[in-house]
Amino acid sequence: MIERYTREKMGRVWEDQNRYQKWLDVELAACEAWAKKGRIPKAALNRIQKKASFDVARIDEIEKTVKHDVIAFLTSVSDYIGEDSRYVHIGLTSSDILDTSLALLLTEAADIIIADIKVLMKALKKRALQHKKTVMMGRSHGIHAEPTTFGLKMALYYEEFGRNLERMKAARATIACGKLSGAVGTFANIDPYIERYVLKKLKLVPEPVATQVVQRDRHAEFFTTLAIIASSVEKIAVEVRHLQRTEVAEAEESFTKGQKGSSAMPHKRNPIASENLTGLARLVRGYGSMAMENIALWHERDISHSSVERIIGPDATILTDFMLVRLTGLIENLVVFPKNMQANIERSKGLVFSQRVLLKLAEGGLSREDAYSATQRNAMKAWKGSDDDHFLDMLLSDEQVTSVVKEEDLRSCFDLKLYIHNVDYIFDRVFKKNKK
Repeated sequence: MIERYTREKMGRVWEDQNRYQKWLDVELAACEAWAKKGRIPKAALNRIQKKASFDVARIDEIEKTVKHDVIAFLTSVSDYIGEDSRYVHIGLTSSDILDTSLALLLTEAADIIIADIKVLMKALKKRALQHKKTVMMGRSHGIHAEPTTFGLKMALYYEEFGRNLERMKAARATIACGKLSGAVGTFANIDPYIERYVLKKLKLVPEPVATQVVQRDRHAEFFTTLAIIASSVEKIAVEVRHLQRTEVAEAEESFTKGQKGSSAMPHKRNPIASENLTGLARLVRGYGSMAMENIALWHERDISHSSVERIIGPDATILTDFMLVRLTGLIENLVVFPKNMQANIERSKGLVFSQRVLLKLAEGGLSREDAYSATQRNAMKAWKGSDDDHFLDMLLSDEQVTSVVKEEDLRSCFDLKLYIHNVDYIFDRVFKKNKK
């Protein structure tokens, strides 16, 4: 239900009714500005404001003939306004309306995504605190490295999405930019006051120097920010997929009543949401690349960017919104298996404590090279031996080792608590800094 609601909410941003309404908002604000300059009679402005409207179906019908969306829109608006329509679109070019209204649409979409990120961060923080001291195996290259905690994983994701939140806010500010400076941006047929008035009313800033369009590096920043956010979503999704593997089994997506994992194998419980998010991230990253391709236009303007933006505007924002909401639900309902985490640590037969052993041997008087050699030698014995060949036992039977380190000191190297005693310090850096 939540996913359906958010898709509909973001989807409404890009519906024709809302898009054309933004066009009309720009045109009406321009009429207000011209009225203040005395170009439009106040009585005419009042009639325009009262009558102004449009018909989406009528616009589509007109566009089939004129092959120009803004002209079709203005024709539909004139049907409602009548004679006073001669005061609409004074000194403006199509891109003044299109680019300024696109800024309104993208900031509206950005506000939804910003809200999504905040909700996700709350879910991540809750799981981080819940599993702050839930010890698990840390892995590098997919291989057991040293113990960490599941809470630290969640804290890391929380911190990353804090950066994504700031990126999205910055991208929103960058894209909240319009222009009403006419053809090629020189204000040849429009008073700069009109632009100042309209953009202030619409809560946008002016493009300091424009061509016929707002410069597309702004849009590239917006869409590449979505690409980074999507990649962060995928980062978490890939981790869940790994942790849900049968051989690991440390966490899994919730499996609802009546859900089925395979048409052929009734036992299957697959990480379908995570896999879905991984695939969607590829799409959103692709849209970021397309936005960068739009930066280079011919001279003061062409429309090669337009066809691209008509697709990536709705698609990238709707997908990012969907991904964030789906990930939030995944995190909130993720099933965690602490016992399996402990069992996986024990599978290494103590090898994951090798660094502490290395340091202890060096502290006992061996050179680092000799300490490393002795540690690795016994680690390989345990690794290649039977299930009962524990790393500690190998060390205790090695005369070079026992000659420099007491048994009790060796045993102390295998204490899991040593690996999490600074978790509070890390949590304080993350959560006391971010009061979100």
